[in-house]
Amino acid sequence: MPYEHTSTSTTPANRYGDPVLYPTAVQQPLMLPAELPPGVEMVTLPGGIRTLAYTQPPAAPAATSAAQPIPTWAKTTALLAPTIGGGVAAAGFGISYAAPGLIAMTEALWAAIALIAAGVIAPVLLRTTRRSGRSSAPVQHITQHISASGMFGRASGTLNNR
Repeated sequence: MPYEHTSTSTTPANRYGDPVLYPTAVQQPLMLPAELPPGVEMVTLPGGIRTLAYTQPPAAPAATSAAQPIPTWAKTTALLAPTIGGGVAAAGFGISYAAPGLIAMTEALWAAIALIAAGVIAPVLLRTTRRSGRSSAPVQHITQHISASGMFGRASGTLNNR
């Protein structure tokens, strides 16, 4: 049955367990501070209720030692690391932009190498063929005349050696 609030029925019998109007006073057994285990303290909550709670022990002050100076090699390394990283990144971008031009340059270099090789090899081949031609017999010229009559006629010809 749902709770119905009437102004005349405010007796504790009708309002049993209502924590707002009639809070039940539960008496906690009191412990002496010496009986509390380590890490447990009596605390007061924001509503004014005092209760036992686990607490963090206060942090022990850390032993402070004299500050050591930073070694020179560590400073140098710390300064060089971003510089070297930036240089590598810049080189990567440069190579990516230059790649098409580099490919075209290699093609042009191969073409130049082929041209130079042809320019060196061709005269050598011509000299060897001319030398061998001088020592042999003179070249013969042959002239041949062929004639045929009609579409299916028989061909006949003469050879002239000069």
